[in-house]
Amino acid sequence: MNLIKSLLIFAALSCFLTVAAQKKKKFKIHTIAFYNLENLFDTIDDPLKRDEASPIMELNANRSQIYKQKVKNMARVIANIGADIAKNSPAVIGVCEVENRKVLEDVVNDPLLLGKDYGIIHFEGPDRRSIDVALLYQKDLFRPIESSSLELRIYDDLTRRRVYTRDQLLVSGELDGDLIYIIVNHWPSRSGGEARSRSKRVGAAKLNKRIIDSLQSIDPYAKIFTMGDLNDDPTNDSVKEVLKAKKNKEDVELKGLYNPYEKMFSDKGYGTTAYRDAWSLFDQIIMSQPLLEEDYSSYRFWKAGIYNKAYLTNKRGRWEGYPFRSFADGGFTDGFSDHFPVYVYLIKQVED
Repeated sequence: MNLIKSLLIFAALSCFLTVAAQKKKKFKIHTIAFYNLENLFDTIDDPLKRDEASPIMELNANRSQIYKQKVKNMARVIANIGADIAKNSPAVIGVCEVENRKVLEDVVNDPLLLGKDYGIIHFEGPDRRSIDVALLYQKDLFRPIESSSLELRIYDDLTRRRVYTRDQLLVSGELDGDLIYIIVNHWPSRSGGEARSRSKRVGAAKLNKRIIDSLQSIDPYAKIFTMGDLNDDPTNDSVKEVLKAKKNKEDVELKGLYNPYEKMFSDKGYGTTAYRDAWSLFDQIIMSQPLLEEDYSSYRFWKAGIYNKAYLTNKRGRWEGYPFRSFADGGFTDGFSDHFPVYVYLIKQVED
């Protein structure tokens, strides 16, 4: 009996010491995010673009004041994403539905973000609606090395005419000394119906896969994030069959991809945008296998989330519970976006 008691005491003490040792570990944490800024257009009519059809240009009065409020609302959300735990706004955030670099400059120069000193990576794209993707980054935390805009050439199945849509933005850089790659996407919409437009998103996914394959052919251990408004759910063919993103971390092999948003969508019914009383999870951040390893001497994935705080949702009416969008019924609502942002936390162990 004494021997059994001694063994039990020894086991309990070992467990206590293990837990105590784990509690002493300290980690750095950063947020990587994506946000569809819903028609962030300025009030200037560019004769080379179709920006006159943007919601703000269709307003008859108070455009300047509404634009300033829209910018302020976008800055408020960006400042808050991930701040609950990271105590900081995102180190890096991909964005879409922006007209040009100037609107991004206005956002990052808002008082809520000015002290973060965000840099901007943006290329003018060929989209017929004049909307682009971009990357914002805190200069103290992320150092860009190289960036490029990769052309997406797709064609309408019926007319065989080219569809001018968003290119894909590829950025490499160092996050606190760790080399990472980020691809920012805004895949073709479901205009004309999901089935009618499916091939366009499959085409976008194929370009995305080629980019990822090219990075991994150089370095199989490359830390890659592909993020964006995919206009497809995590369970659609573009993500599951083309990217081959996995639902479970344990199923991801080297050169494979993990999609933490599939469980949120298929198991929990979460979404980032809603239409006709149905939720879709179009906004996703997918990552390569090396980010899943448990060696925290460099940055690794910790957890993912949807930033859907109460202030970002409609409180009443037929759209109650939906994302509180900026423009509806021909006017400005003082809302934010028709999409919720998404984010992931990265952690790295630091010495005491």
